[in-house]
Amino acid sequence: MMKQYIKPFTVLLACMVIAAVFSCGGNKAAEEEVANPQTPVTITNIDNSALADSIELNATSSFLQKNYVKANAIGYIKKVNIQPGHYVEKGQLMFTIKTKEAQSIGNTINVLDTTFKFSGINNIRASRSGYVTDLIHQVGDYVQDGEQLATISDRESFAFVLQLPYELKKVMQNNQNLVLTLPDGEKLNGRVVSTMPSVDTVSQTQGIVIKVNNSHPIPENLVAKALIIKTAKSSAPSLPKSAVLSNETQDEFWVMKLINDTTAIKIPVKKGIESGGKVEIVSPKFNTNDRIAVSGNYGLADTAKVKIVKP
Repeated sequence: MMKQYIKPFTVLLACMVIAAVFSCGGNKAAEEEVANPQTPVTITNIDNSALADSIELNATSSFLQKNYVKANAIGYIKKVNIQPGHYVEKGQLMFTIKTKEAQSIGNTINVLDTTFKFSGINNIRASRSGYVTDLIHQVGDYVQDGEQLATISDRESFAFVLQLPYELKKVMQNNQNLVLTLPDGEKLNGRVVSTMPSVDTVSQTQGIVIKVNNSHPIPENLVAKALIIKTAKSSAPSLPKSAVLSNETQDEFWVMKLINDTTAIKIPVKKGIESGGKVEIVSPKFNTNDRIAVSGNYGLADTAKVKIVKP
């Protein structure tokens, strides 16, 4: 009887020992996995791209020259052939003025002598083509000789004026032809034609006059965006912006480079041009087969354990 009880007890004890061994092994493996975690990362390679360092500035539409239409005699306005906003051609009749003398005694003279043709009517015509921006007098107004009647914005003087910081003056030598983007998304090809001879006292900016090829009228004081290229490179070693990390003061930069399938090391880098989500890597020089972490790299320490995943 004693032997029959010992056999089941022996089997039970053996099972407990085996379970304990496997349990200890599993815990050890789990502890090792916790102690050496692997961060999932996606990788990229160095690439040669065309990069440009640019700045966006405002350019305001303007009629640089305005013609002031003035009365050529003292009298009364009898006819007005224009309205604000109308376009007038050079030589077009704008105002008709009857002189004060003709208004008061003109009819009397004609009654006394029918052969004396005295009307006292003066016609005022546009000296330049353009748009009527101001209409100061109407029919029946009494005006003095030389008094302003209207203002014409000279169409030929239309241009955009870009306010350029003076320190960027040398940059404009390579930006004589540029593209202006209007608020509605329309793009206009522009050409620099002149530079204003003065600088704004407060902002220290200088006016750059840009002529554009526009097929339709553009209103005055419209603000467009002009892209000024400061530096351009046709082929520069670059990485996605997310691959380049920095400290809080933005004075140190680095990337996480994989030295094998499970380890990433910290490599300090020097940046160059940033454009279109790409960053130029001035130094060090990477090989095209070097693997750089592009996501999951934030906060990784030097020689961090990683696991490569597909993007």
